[in-house]
Amino acid sequence: MPPMDAGTAEKALATLPGWTLAAHGRALTRRWEFKGFARAVQMVNLAAWLGGTQGHHPDVRFGWGYFEVTFITHGAGGLTENDLICAARLNAISDH
Repeated sequence: MPPMDAGTAEKALATLPGWTLAAHGRALTRRWEFKGFARAVQMVNLAAWLGGTQGHHPDVRFGWGYFEVTFITHGAGGLTENDLICAARLNAISDH
């Protein structure tokens, strides 16, 4: 599956609150901030669970007070529809 072009990615981004498109246009990233470490670890576990259920594993970074996740389809060399689906699903289960 070829990666989507930058214009398509930007249009899709409008439907994903909190997400940003990387400068090169090939990845989506979102950062959450918390008042502690435990919630960041919970988000890592949530992203890992989602990745496992979708067969699409994100890159994650976390530490005290923050969690950051990036979706990119490495095999395609950029964003695919699966990245957008995973970002939307992570929003749906984390923003409650």
